[in-house]
Order: sequence, then C-alpha cells, then structure tokens
Amino acid sequence: MSSSNEGRKGCFSAVAAFFKAAKKPLIAVASLLCGAMIAVGIADGIQKDWGKIEVTTGTIETTIRDVYNVDNSGDPNAETVSIGYKLYKPKTASSTNKAPAALCLHGYQNDHETSAAYALELARRGYVALAIDEYGHGATNKGMIHRGYVNHKVTTNYGYDEDGKTYLEIGGVTRYKIMMNFSNLSFFIDKYSKSYDFDNNATISTESVKDSSMGGSAAYGWLSTLDCVDNTKMVVTGHSMGTWAAWTVSAAYSGTPIEPRATTLQCGELFKTTRDLLGRLAYDSDEDGIAEVHWNNFLLLTAKYDEFNYFRDYAKTVVTKDSIKNEQSLNFLNVPAEEAEWNKTFHENFATGTSVRREYIVTNHRLTTHDAHAIRTTMEWFDSSTAHTSSIASTNQTFMVKELLVFAAMLMAITSVVAVVMCFKYIKWFEPVFAGVPNRPEKLKKGWKFWKGAIITILISFATYPFLCQLGHGLMPLPEKLFRMTIGNGFLVWYIFLILVMLGFTLIPWFVQKKKGTKTTDFVDLGFARDDEQHKNKFDWVLLGKSAIVVVAGILWMYIQVAISQAAFQLDFRFIWPFFKTFSLTRLGQFFVYLPIFLVFFILNNSRIFAAQRVEGVDEAGVKGFFKCWWKYALCMVGGILLLCLLEYIPFFAQIGPGADLAFGSTFGGPFMSLLIVFAPQVIVFSFVCTYCYRKTGNAFVGAMIVAILACWIVTGGSAILY
Repeated sequence: MSSSNEGRKGCFSAVAAFFKAAKKPLIAVASLLCGAMIAVGIADGIQKDWGKIEVTTGTIETTIRDVYNVDNSGDPNAETVSIGYKLYKPKTASSTNKAPAALCLHGYQNDHETSAAYALELARRGYVALAIDEYGHGATNKGMIHRGYVNHKVTTNYGYDEDGKTYLEIGGVTRYKIMMNFSNLSFFIDKYSKSYDFDNNATISTESVKDSSMGGSAAYGWLSTLDCVDNTKMVVTGHSMGTWAAWTVSAAYSGTPIEPRATTLQCGELFKTTRDLLGRLAYDSDEDGIAEVHWNNFLLLTAKYDEFNYFRDYAKTVVTKDSIKNEQSLNFLNVPAEEAEWNKTFHENFATGTSVRREYIVTNHRLTTHDAHAIRTTMEWFDSSTAHTSSIASTNQTFMVKELLVFAAMLMAITSVVAVVMCFKYIKWFEPVFAGVPNRPEKLKKGWKFWKGAIITILISFATYPFLCQLGHGLMPLPEKLFRMTIGNGFLVWYIFLILVMLGFTLIPWFVQKKKGTKTTDFVDLGFARDDEQHKNKFDWVLLGKSAIVVVAGILWMYIQVAISQAAFQLDFRFIWPFFKTFSLTRLGQFFVYLPIFLVFFILNNSRIFAAQRVEGVDEAGVKGFFKCWWKYALCMVGGILLLCLLEYIPFFAQIGPGADLAFGSTFGGPFMSLLIVFAPQVIVFSFVCTYCYRKTGNAFVGAMIVAILACWIVTGGSAILY
C-alpha cells in the first residue's frame, strides 16, 4: 500500500515538476489558443452581422447533369453528388417576407469561403447568399473529372467557324484536358461541347463537357426552392473558373420563370452575346434544337493586372483604358468603338435585362475576390437588377476585418504548434531532440562561403519553379487516380526535382571527400544526428522518431483548433486563399499519399539551408540573435520566389505585361505565377518556424516536419481534386 502511495506521489511530483519547468511554453500554448478562439469568435460575429444573419453549412444532394439539361432525372448515367455549401440568410428573410438571392461561385483551387466577402456583403443588404464548393473543391464529394472534357479547345472565344480555325486539338493526361476545356461550356452546340472527329467532320458523343457549371446549376435550383427566397429576384456571381460556371448557370435557366436577373463575372472570359454576320452563336439552336439563351444585366469586373491572358481578352500586356475598345469588348457591350467606356452602363434597362457594363478594377486576379471597388459595384448592380433597396451604403463593408481576424487566428495556431513542441523539451526522454545548435564554430558559413550556397539555392528555385510546377500541374503523366490533387502535382514534380538536386549537392562532395580520405562532414553537419561520438557518423533514426512524435503532437493541437473553429464558428483558418481546414476521408488519404515527398523535400531543404549553412548568430540567444540569422535563412528559402515576383510584377506594373508571359510565354504564366502572392508569404512564415526550431533543436527534422505537414495540409485540405 505504501509502495502504491509512493508511486502516485512520484507521479504527481513528476507532473508538477514538468508544469513548473515548462511554465513559459504552456502559458504560450494557452494564450495562443485563447487568442485564436477570440479572433475567430469576433470574425463569426462579423460574418453573422452580429445576429442579423443566420449562417449554416451543409450539403446539397443532387445528380451530375449531362450537357444541357436542367432536369436529368431520367438520365441512366446520372451520378449522385453532394455539393458543399455555406448559406448566409438574413434574419429578415422569411416565407412571408421573401428576399432576393445570390449564388456565389469560387475560382480554381478555392472553395466556398473564397466567396465569403461577396456573400457576406450581399447578406448584410438583405440577400440570401449561397456560396458552394464546386466539383473537386472543398467538401463536394465529386472531382473535377465530372465537369467533363473534349479533345479540343476553343482558340477564339466567341464565335462559330466552319473552317475549324477556332479549334486546337489537345492530348495528354486527363487533368490537362479538363483545364484546357474551361472555355468549352456545356450549353454550347455539339461542335464545342463534345469531342470532335476532325477526319470525318463529326462530333463524338461519348466524350463531352457534362456540366461546366461545376454543380452551380443544381445549387441555383436548390436555392430557388427555399421558402425565404423570392426566386424571381435571383442573381449569380462567379470568380475565375467560377465565371465559366456563372455563364453556364445563367444559360441553363435562361427563359425560365426563375432566370437570373443579373450575372456578374469577377475576372471572366468574354463570349459573344450577339449574333455574328451569319446569324450564328456558339450556343445557337441551329444544330441541336437548344433554344437560344440570353443573359440579363451582365456585369464584367476586369482586373488591370490579371495574370491570366484569357481574362485580359487575350492581350499580351496589362488591361489598359483602351482595352475597352477591342473587338471582344465591343461585341460584349454591343456598341461602336467611339462610344465604348469603362465603368459605364450601356443599353440601361434593368427591368428588361439589357444593361451591360465593364468595370475597371485596379488589382490583380486573385485579389478581385476581396476588392472593395469590385464588391461595391456588384452590390449596386444587383440592387438595380432586382429593384432591391438597402439602407447600408455600398461603401460600408466589413468583410476585410473578418478576413484579417481569421488570418490572425491562423498565425496564432501555427505559432502554437511550435509552443506545444517546445513543451516536450522538459520531458527527459525527449531531451536529445532539443540539444541545440552544435558547437562547431569552424563550420560557420561566413562571407562568400554563405553567399555562394545562397545564390545557388535561390537561382535553382527561380529557374525551375515556373516550368516544373506547370509541367506537373498539367502534363506530367503521374498515376492520376493515386495523385489526385491537381495543384499538388505541380509542387510534387518540383519537389522531386529539387530532392534530386539536393541529394546531388550532398552526396557527390561526400563521396569525393571519402574517396580522397579528406572527409570532414558528418551527420551532425547535415542536421541528421546528435553531436556525440556514438551518433555523429550515422543517420540517427531515434532522433528522427522522437522528433516526429513531438511534431505530430503539435500538429494535432492545431488540427483540434481548426476543428473547433469550423464546428463552433463555421470558419477555417485562411487568408484570401484556402489554407487549413478539416479533412474528409478522401482528402486525408491524399494527404498521406503526398506527405512522404513533402517530408523528404523539407528535411533535405532544412539540412542544406540550416545545418549545412550555419551562419553567425544562429547560436546567439534572444531576439537579436534570431533576426541576425533569420534573414539569411529566409532569403535562401524564399529568395527564388521573390525574384520570380519581381520578374512577374515589375514589367506588369510598368504597363509592359506579366513577366512570365513575356519571358516564357503564356503557357508558363497563369496559375503558379498568380499563386506567388500567397505562396511567398507562406514560405516566409515557414522560414520563421524553421529558423526558430533549428536554433532550439540543432537538427533538420523538427522544423522541416512541421512545415512539410503544414504544406501538405494546405495542398490536400481543400484545393482541387481530380477524381
């Protein structure tokens, strides 16, 4: 009995000793948790307009439609699909006080929360706003493959050409065909919406664009049935990929009692909305009996610095004041060149739906989703189109405060991962993980020794990112039913290449030194072992395993915070772009598919940048010591990306054009170049984590595994999935 009591006392004593020793990191963990929850709690208040808006999430159960059928209940090939959504319902909307409604459609690699700025501001003004996850995104359970694809793309984007000059045959992997088909819409005539046999001048009915609304048409139909919605006053808005979906939704319901009263495109591609000289349209009825469609009150928001050339009307430079007078714009506005103007409404008659307008927004592609000017114009356009009035001025906007609060919560959650990891320092079994930077002053990289390695690192990432990411994203023949994340494949290919490069830089000198008998580098110098005689000459698997345990504990702590935020506040952790959200089983599986490559890349990256490039200040305590070495490490990690930002945006802002398009061609512009504005800050945050962890542990594992897991989580948690 006394032995048992002594055991309990010893246990309590050990726990008390731990809490006493780990007081600072434990206080940091608790403070960061409180800060993150307070931030998302206030953000939740803003998204609910302090009780005036009811926000709900869920799924819409429907079927994947085939080509141009609003109701395909009789289609034997129809597939069941669950479409994730977030609904913003003003408390004033009811069955006896029906409200206008808006469907919000996000862009490629985004999800419903990217539409939150528009949805929130609409709901504040009395609209029932529905933001959905399109096929392959967010919580929707069907991949982008269900959009469908054909074997060609349209090269001129608004007409019908008997000579076939509007076609370009495409081959390659499925994801490439789908992305090249974004301009081919399911309501177009067969020659555009189905594969084409060029030899026999006939369509191939077995391959088609099934639903270019990406689930939007079904969601619009569901929205129209809500008893609080006035379905004669509905509108549609979409961004980027969602603009093609918006075209399709509005076409699907054209001529019906619930047709959209207005359609707004946030960075969209123009299609011809009036007949050509031969009286034909890409979606005309002279081939397949489909009634000609029309769009009411069409507004196009055009970003001045759009990285995608098809959203610049295929211009090679920036969108200028004169761009309003190009052929496509004039066809869209249906006015002569001398009358065309930006920010002016033509054929103004909102009651009959003839109004059309192009708004000039001084921003870039991705930031259009959170641009105050763009949102203001959209509010005013929708109010005019639905004859709706609001007491809230269009300039009164709260969305960005909510966005910044969620961003702050995300940063606090990431910091809490490190704080949790540091708690393990006070458990004896984990002490080897926190040995600190090796005391080897002779190995510090000073002057040219550092800059030589840094410049090589920067130039390699600078020279390879645009090409390898785009290659992996589109054409690299990876097993697509295994590697299902489209943007993830871009990073996967880039990382694999860099892994090979880093192995070369590590192993070749290693073997040369060994052969000459001059080897001075050991596993401690690579950050792969403890600095003692027993471990320094071999890879330290025990150190790796213990490091993994503490990292997993930290990541699970952050995952719990994300889960709480989503459950309690219906908010994940993000800023403009989706970053961290809870996993579905499918996405969790994809996380573990990609994780090994991410782990190997970041561990080798930390080995090369931190352990092998130890710089002055790395072992100096305090904030001054941290920043003395951090900026050098950050430069190595993000320098190539920052150079690409300069290459892309200096000529862009100088009115010459996007640098990647000018230097490499439009093939290597677009997705991964526009991603730089969120990728570069992400890597900078990672550099803080890795620098702090290396200074505290002296190994390449802890910081690398934290950022590898975070990076893989970002890629697989909500972005586009093919199957």
